[in-house]
Amino acid sequence: MLDSTYLRLAIFLGLLALFAALEEWAPRRARVQPRSGRWVTNITFTVLNTLALRAMAIGVPLLAVGAAVDAAANGWGLFNALDWPLAVEVILAVLFFDFAIWAQHLITHKVPLFWRFHRVHHADRDFDVTTAIRFHPVEIVASMGVKIALVYLIGPAALAVVLFEIILNGTALFNHANLRLPLGLDRALRLVLVTPDMHRVHHSVHRHEHDSNYGFALSVWDRLFRTYQAQPIGGHEAMQVGLQWQDDKPMRLGWSLWLPFR
Repeated sequence: MLDSTYLRLAIFLGLLALFAALEEWAPRRARVQPRSGRWVTNITFTVLNTLALRAMAIGVPLLAVGAAVDAAANGWGLFNALDWPLAVEVILAVLFFDFAIWAQHLITHKVPLFWRFHRVHHADRDFDVTTAIRFHPVEIVASMGVKIALVYLIGPAALAVVLFEIILNGTALFNHANLRLPLGLDRALRLVLVTPDMHRVHHSVHRHEHDSNYGFALSVWDRLFRTYQAQPIGGHEAMQVGLQWQDDKPMRLGWSLWLPFR
């Protein structure tokens, strides 16, 4: 488990640096706020979230990967009761968790209590790779709790959980990047994956737009459940990102941490 932690961290940091560099080379939109202030706040969220998960591990010693190992040792969960090939199990588990994240994301928009915390993510007035790591610690801890419960429910191999977390982190960084893709490439990719242009619609100030495109990795769930919107009404360059009532305060860490309680 320790090796998988370092592997996930190395991949995360590598992709964060890669997409940050690509944003400079081919940006999709002009920035609204200075990058330095926003990035300090958004990156600090990642540090706080990491510390929150470490604190959670004191009371709940087994996080997602550890829960998979524990479930296998005790024969708990659906897959541990089935004798299916590992490759089939991994593919089905990754699909299951991706759908679960889609459903959880939709719920955070529909339930007012959950939205109070999730709107910290949406309060970012710009949309770039660091928006992918801007989540309130309470939401991150709650999300991990849901993930642990689902791991015990379906009993996936630890490999499936590691792969899913790598895929989730990588695609989240990709689809939040302020990256201009050729339109033909974007159309082809979004047949399977959520692209930056597709997910940017979800960060619109308009309610009917941010209540769409909930996917993080696969685009199929939004198409299947009719929450897919191809483009923002005002176009990507002109659209407003964030929340309707906000100003420059989301760039401040303290204000953002206190936002759910306002």
